[in-house]
Amino acid sequence: MSNVKPVPGTNGNQYIPYDQRTGEESVVYFTRDLSAAGLKKIYDRIQSRITGKTGIKLHTGEKNGPNIIPRPWVKELMADLIKILPGADFWAGGPEVSYDAEKFLTENSEFKGVMVGEGEETFKELARYYVEKNPQDLKDMTGICYRDGDQIIHNGWRQIMDLSSIPFIYKDLSEFKNRIIYYESSRGCPFSCSYCLSSIDKKLRFRDTETVKKELQFFIDNKVPQVKFVDRTFNCKHDHAMAIWKYINEHDNGVTNFHFEISADLLREEELQEMSTMRPGLIQLEIGVQSTNPDTIKAIHRTMDFEKLKGIVDRIHSFGNIHQHLDLIAGLPYEDYDSFRHSFNDVYALKPQQLQLGFLKVLKGSHMMEMTGEYQILYKDREPYEVLSTAWLTYGEILRLKMVESMVEVYYNSGQFKHTLVFLEQYFEDPFRMYEALGRFYEKKGYSEISHSRMRRYEILMEFAGEQKEIPLEALSDVMLLDLYLRENLKSRPSFASDQKPYERMIWDYRKAEKIPKTAHIEVFRDGKKILFDYTDRDPLTNNARLTDITDEVNKNYGNV
Repeated sequence: MSNVKPVPGTNGNQYIPYDQRTGEESVVYFTRDLSAAGLKKIYDRIQSRITGKTGIKLHTGEKNGPNIIPRPWVKELMADLIKILPGADFWAGGPEVSYDAEKFLTENSEFKGVMVGEGEETFKELARYYVEKNPQDLKDMTGICYRDGDQIIHNGWRQIMDLSSIPFIYKDLSEFKNRIIYYESSRGCPFSCSYCLSSIDKKLRFRDTETVKKELQFFIDNKVPQVKFVDRTFNCKHDHAMAIWKYINEHDNGVTNFHFEISADLLREEELQEMSTMRPGLIQLEIGVQSTNPDTIKAIHRTMDFEKLKGIVDRIHSFGNIHQHLDLIAGLPYEDYDSFRHSFNDVYALKPQQLQLGFLKVLKGSHMMEMTGEYQILYKDREPYEVLSTAWLTYGEILRLKMVESMVEVYYNSGQFKHTLVFLEQYFEDPFRMYEALGRFYEKKGYSEISHSRMRRYEILMEFAGEQKEIPLEALSDVMLLDLYLRENLKSRPSFASDQKPYERMIWDYRKAEKIPKTAHIEVFRDGKKILFDYTDRDPLTNNARLTDITDEVNKNYGNV
């Protein structure tokens, strides 16, 4: 047997294990500048190293984004690249161009072709074509649409592949330090949600479960902070989901968190029982509700039993160990402003750790794109093709919902204002109306265009409450102080905090007798309650300090001021 190590690029149909590879490694460049100029800066950094036959992949990873490189960015970059690299062939890929490949090539003469559909096998063949001339001609490849002189030729979509044949790419984690690891154990979706591209591919496939376990063990052994499964509906196959949940529970390293996107109303008792035994923070669940309007759910071809979902979310909440992230989508058919308000209040009442308000994206190839005329949907011409108005929502109402979304993100999803929000909600018709009023206040004061510190967010809330005459500001300030100290031992007290000088001697005596460390904080509130904040014992889900009510103990042994 030959002792010569295989060289990448010389045998395209053979996967080469990481420890057997020779030559230089792939280099990953990251930028926070998501713009055409940002892409150009990265290219300027690497262009001197580009020699021979080179493949470059561009990928965005913005939070909650569709991972689409906007076409204007690409066109601006390409305007320079075709001059700098004359004779180079440029290819595009992904769903953004797969569904109108011919049109894309007609409008973008800089590109040689488009990889349509799943790209793993196609990209490998394309690399072999350029490196080895195997295949000898592009006409012999499927999964591509390409330019041949004045003609544009579409060779058809490639047949979907066996998911277990995809190599495991995370052998070296040095390039992914302190970053979220994305992992795929299934591809496709059994549902037909009209706004989603996954609904087009009905060929649901799963990676071999034993292979998945081995790969997850690699993450566990390396104490990766978070592994985010990109499976569209992770629990659509019970035995697959159960095997993985059971494995990560039994092999928990006390550090790694696993994120799953699930359909809550599909969960079975066995799965819920397993979840109830998990370490707090081992898993987090993203649950797409989208709407609680039955007409909307029917129109988007979605199946959901909201009452069942509600019961399961409440059950998981009762475990006290799992972060739940619930999603809503604004701009869906038959969902007007008042209906969305109702959906918001329904989901908000479930008290998820995060509530994401998304806005409909009209994606190429989706059924929603076909229905834009009937639903009178207007959407942005550029990525991410977000809704502007529908037959049920005006553009002005979309903007109002944007402000609600912003307030929910800042105040609710940050987890830093939990008790404050609960206190304020009782003075409004419902939670939605509270966030709506808060958004109007931000706009009126010009606060929405300014970046604010955490403390300033509290001060703005106090200003806002001051305009609502029925809200007792002293009581509110105590609740705010509770939230502030739950998160951190403040170096300086806010202006609205009560004076602690009358209690200094009593609290000092208690600290000395009970050996309370300086890292802990004791607050005496206006109602006389005395609370100890222990920052060495934080809640693994909220990161809040542990609270102990020491009122009776202090009053009994050290006096009551």
